[in-house]
Amino acid sequence: MNTAAAHAEHNHGYHLHLHHRMEEAEPFYQRAVALDPDFKEAWMNLGLVLLALGRPDEALSCQRQALRLDPDSADAQNNLGMIHYAQGNVAEAENCFRTALRLRPDHANATLNLGSARQILNHIGEADQLFRRALSIGVDEARAKSNLALALLEQARPQEAEQCCRESLALRPDYPEARSNLALSLLMMGRLKEGFQEYESRWDVEAMGMTAPALTQPCWTGQSLNGETVLLHAEQGFGDTLQFCRYAPMVAAAGGRVVLVVPKALRRIMTTLDGVAELLSEEDDLLPEFDYHCPLLSLPLAFGTTMATIPAPIPYLRADPLPWAGFLETLPGLKVGLVWAGLSRTDKPHAVAIDRRRSMRLAEMAPLFSVPGCDFVSLQLGGPAAQRHALPDGMVLHDVSDRLDDWADTADLIAGLDLVIAVDTAVAHLAGALGKPVWLLNRFDSCWRWFLNRDDTPWYPAMRQFRQAIRGDWPGVIDRVRRALTHAAQGRF
Repeated sequence: MNTAAAHAEHNHGYHLHLHHRMEEAEPFYQRAVALDPDFKEAWMNLGLVLLALGRPDEALSCQRQALRLDPDSADAQNNLGMIHYAQGNVAEAENCFRTALRLRPDHANATLNLGSARQILNHIGEADQLFRRALSIGVDEARAKSNLALALLEQARPQEAEQCCRESLALRPDYPEARSNLALSLLMMGRLKEGFQEYESRWDVEAMGMTAPALTQPCWTGQSLNGETVLLHAEQGFGDTLQFCRYAPMVAAAGGRVVLVVPKALRRIMTTLDGVAELLSEEDDLLPEFDYHCPLLSLPLAFGTTMATIPAPIPYLRADPLPWAGFLETLPGLKVGLVWAGLSRTDKPHAVAIDRRRSMRLAEMAPLFSVPGCDFVSLQLGGPAAQRHALPDGMVLHDVSDRLDDWADTADLIAGLDLVIAVDTAVAHLAGALGKPVWLLNRFDSCWRWFLNRDDTPWYPAMRQFRQAIRGDWPGVIDRVRRALTHAAQGRF
């Protein structure tokens, strides 16, 4: 054991670590623990570097070794919790943070991290208090204010969230999480030009798991076009693509030759979108030559979109109900499509938490089935679709999921329905893009795109929103929908 040499190696690694040079820091920490296997701090810091390098299993081993050396280490417990959290094991992470706080009640980082865990587990009031306590006991103020901003957004308090983000950015102007949260605050309030400008920070937010496209061509930001080819590419989820593909015809009208790249499942429905010269799937190996590129969610910024200029040329996607004519003829009543849950991205804790809040169980829709004169069709796919097998007696829900191979099939079916009732999922966007009446069942802490305090939306003129009045109140939403559906079934749509 060479303690002095181990400390020297550790100090070199720590200097690199502080400057976010993780790959360079790792070998110094590795040499430190090789020289002194009882060097607890080197094990802990090596674990943090390995976590940052995307090697969580090795990182866990390092923190556990630190705890073997010192079972009462609050720092090691906190670090262990961070690794569990990054792996999506939020309950285990919470236990570690609580253990750290039992060992050291004023542990600022453990307090902050416990707040994040409680937020993910839908205890937003407690998370808010923990973030504020972390601020009072000396945590990284920029990070804590950004976290508090997100908690405020989940309480539909965007003005306060904006202030927190600006205070965070005053301390750390290059902090992408705070800038992204600022963007969400501004967008929720309808300040679109400012919001979309700040939203360009999304590529740098680690929790979003997005990778900026490795393209050498410049990004199109609204420059004059005279026949140049602009590659437009999808990002994030199906719903985002369905919502923002509406800008493609505008790029064509501005003088560009549009090449659009979308997920394979969306390719066929996108053939109905005007202005696209060439359509590709993300799975295609080769891209054609192009002069500019632009992610779809950067197009509102390129066009300087405001609340007054949101483009809504409905319908901008088209479908044909003919393939479903035989099935639809068997439904004599008001034909209503239902979607009750989103599809969770299990590798992202925040996405999982949002999915829980935006989704309900099919059984919670039971009051709708009591409305006479309606026939219900499931548009639900994925794991939650299995809930239809446990319907109570008297609830009839027609299932044709075995015929829904891609989004074009779903679009054709929607085209033959009278109404779609859906939680905040891609199906709601598809129905809106087709110009079909769609009732959006919206959670209390609405996504920014639906804004605040309105039951309509400028994105989709045929959409009506039914919002939770308080967090988690799906029964209240369903009761209002039931009453509205009763009127619709009586011909008072």
